[in-house]
Amino acid sequence: MGSTAAESTTVESTDGVKLHTRLFKAAEPAPENLAVVLVHPYSVLGGFQGLLRGIATGLAEKGYHAITFDMRGAGRSTGRASLTGFAEVNDVTAVCKWITESLSPSGIVLVGSSAGAPIAGSAVDKINEVVAYVSIGYPFGMTASILFGRHHQNILKSDKPKLFIMGTKDGFTSVKQLENKLKSSKGQTETQLIEGVGHFQMEGPTFDNHMVGFIVDFISSLSEKKVGESGL
Repeated sequence: MGSTAAESTTVESTDGVKLHTRLFKAAEPAPENLAVVLVHPYSVLGGFQGLLRGIATGLAEKGYHAITFDMRGAGRSTGRASLTGFAEVNDVTAVCKWITESLSPSGIVLVGSSAGAPIAGSAVDKINEVVAYVSIGYPFGMTASILFGRHHQNILKSDKPKLFIMGTKDGFTSVKQLENKLKSSKGQTETQLIEGVGHFQMEGPTFDNHMVGFIVDFISSLSEKKVGESGL
C-alpha cells in the first residue's frame, strides 16, 4: 500500500463522546463518488482504527474516500467501550452523518471488521445514505453470539446489498454457520471465502490488498447492476 496522508478530526457522537476520526481522501475520486466508512474490531480486546489503515489507504488509492475512527473507549476517543457493541452503533451513525455533511458523497459503504461487523450491521438501516455493507469476519458462531447475537437480525433483514468475507479456518464462525445464517438474509447477499485462513490472520496487513480488491469489486458490481436495471 502507498502512503496516503490522512486528515484527523474529532466527531461528536450522539451522547457527547468525542471520536478520533481520520479521513483518507482520494486524490482522483472514482465515478461512483462513494465514501467507505470502516468500523474496527472489538475495542474491549484492543481493537482500534489503526488496524484498518492499510485498507483505508488502499481504498483511497482506488478512488474512494475512506474513513476510519476509534469507537468510544478505543484509541484517542473518549467514553467507555460497551461489551455488546450497541452504544457503538451511535458512533457509526455519527461518523456517517459527519462524512455526509462534509463531503456530500452519493452514498456510503459500511465495512465492519470482526466485532465491527455486527456493530456496522446494526447501523446500516439507521442511515439513509448507506447503500451497501461489507463484513470482514462476522462473528456468527455460538460463543461470539453470546455478546453479538442480538445484532444478527439487523443486517440479515436489511434489503441493502451485502458482502460477507471470511476465512475458511475462522475460529469464531464455521463456513457452515455462515451459510446457515445467510439463508435468511434479504436482498443481494454475496460471500467471499479465503481458503485456509483464520480470523485474526485475515485481519492482519498481509490481507489488506485482498480486502481492498474484494470491496472495490463489490462496489463495481453494484454500479453494473444499477446500470443494468436502468436498461442503459
